[in-house]
Amino acid sequence: MILTGNSPVNQRLDMTRNPRINGQSPLRKRDANRPSARKRIFDTASELFYLKGIRAVGVETIAAEADTTKMSLYRNFPSKDELVAEWLREHDANFWKTWDAMASRHPKDPRRQIKAAFALLAKHVADPKAMANAAVELTEKDHPARKVIEAHKAKLRSRLVQMCTQLGAPEPRLLADQLFLLMEGAQVTTQTLGVRGPARSIARAAKMLIDANLRAS
Repeated sequence: MILTGNSPVNQRLDMTRNPRINGQSPLRKRDANRPSARKRIFDTASELFYLKGIRAVGVETIAAEADTTKMSLYRNFPSKDELVAEWLREHDANFWKTWDAMASRHPKDPRRQIKAAFALLAKHVADPKAMANAAVELTEKDHPARKVIEAHKAKLRSRLVQMCTQLGAPEPRLLADQLFLLMEGAQVTTQTLGVRGPARSIARAAKMLIDANLRAS
């Protein structure tokens, strides 16, 4: 019996070599579902920056862990500095999304908004802090990520001033600066003294600051 190219045997062999589901190769389908190189690079870098720090992670490591190449990394991000800046921009966006959601639960009640903000910080004070850690590592004023950090901190301070003004504090800027320093200090001391250090008292300390400021009015 002569087997032609259209024989059942050859068809089965062809299915084994190049199986198809609904007319599509599973390999091609899997590739279609795979995150883009840009997303893999970004997600991998984000995780590595959190775990190891910015300076300790090189582009070679990021590319290897993301299962791509340095050339692909530089096609998607002009430099490692820009990749770090993009990472912090995402952190900034997520931070304000959480903050605004918290504030919206207490409309026109700045006292409860501040209380909720410090309660949230106390709950997550042990979590890795992208902005705080990056501020320590990146000291160059012209670093693109440094500009993201400075804009984030300026906005946070401005929001606190706004809330303290709405609160009716006699010196809203002074109270806002005190609360801002409390936030910053809690994050820094957690890195050295842990969650059982002074940071655990941040919510109570904020309340005492506000009470003392309002009593002075």
